[in-house]
Amino acid sequence: MDQFITIGKIVNTHGIKGELKIYPLTDNLERFKQLHKVYIEEKETNVLNCKLQSKRVILKIEGIDTIEDAETYKEKYIQVEREHAVELTKDSYFISDIIGCDVFDDEDNYYGKVSEVIHTPNNDVYWIKEKKEILIPALENIVLNIDIEKSKIIIKPVSAWMAE
Repeated sequence: MDQFITIGKIVNTHGIKGELKIYPLTDNLERFKQLHKVYIEEKETNVLNCKLQSKRVILKIEGIDTIEDAETYKEKYIQVEREHAVELTKDSYFISDIIGCDVFDDEDNYYGKVSEVIHTPNNDVYWIKEKKEILIPALENIVLNIDIEKSKIIIKPVSAWMAE
């Protein structure tokens, strides 16, 4: 497992004083208010201020003082050390741990690696973009087992749940 957990993606600048607009990759926006330090490209930086919007977070990071400075950070990720990540409930996983997992069905057919996790109002969806693109609803009757240590996800055969 990685030393860092990705909690957001820098999607834009905010204002002219170097603030960053973050698309959160966590269910808990409030966790951003507790941040004192984050990592951008594995470089430690201090968080000076945090503002929450409805679905975005605005962060002021030490050393990013102009809109031009902030522009250079667009499309980069905000990370925290795994030891400072929020505690997960049983059967919950960090998106960064799901991405890259190999997906097999319970008959040992290989589908590919999870390349993205899409949030929908009802459930997450695991997106495999290899030979054949597959969208796998993250539902307990479809996803049978997730083993983060082995980077492996077991699902029902696609033909079984696509027909339902």
